[in-house]
Amino acid sequence: MNKVFDTIASTQKANLQAAEGLATQAYSGAEKFVELNMAATKAAVTESFTHMQALMGAKDIKDVVELQTAFFKPLAGKSAAYMQHVQTIATDSTSEFTGAVEAKMAEAQKSLGAAVEGLAKNAPAGSEAAVAAFKSAVTASQNAMETAQASMKKANAAAQTQFATASKQAMDLAKKATKA
Repeated sequence: MNKVFDTIASTQKANLQAAEGLATQAYSGAEKFVELNMAATKAAVTESFTHMQALMGAKDIKDVVELQTAFFKPLAGKSAAYMQHVQTIATDSTSEFTGAVEAKMAEAQKSLGAAVEGLAKNAPAGSEAAVAAFKSAVTASQNAMETAQASMKKANAAAQTQFATASKQAMDLAKKATKA
């Protein structure tokens, strides 16, 4: 019986360490988003002030129109590039996170299965029905987890496909806008 509790305790410790690793990965993804946004904001502010200085030096309305056109024309392409960076960060973070969760879930299910088998072998005589019911409950919960994982994978794949499609459409619009 102590072996079962030792197995459960070590599994819980491993799960805590895995949770810490997942939190670190999530934080890393958030850091990448913040860095991207800081860089984009800094570039936008710098370009805006440079543009304003150029406008202040314009001699006539023709110069103003040319400066405005030159300033706004590349914005669509820059927006599309920004969206590609966001998509890359999101995709990388999601795939790392999902892979780590799946590995830990598989490991936990294996450990739980071993613990249940150990419990069944060491169960007192006459408790076969209770052990069978417990095994059935564990199997049902593992099946539910597998179904939930499959659903999450499908939802994640659909979201990534939609994001990629939206990103491609934005890129296409940016290309059309810069040609005009």
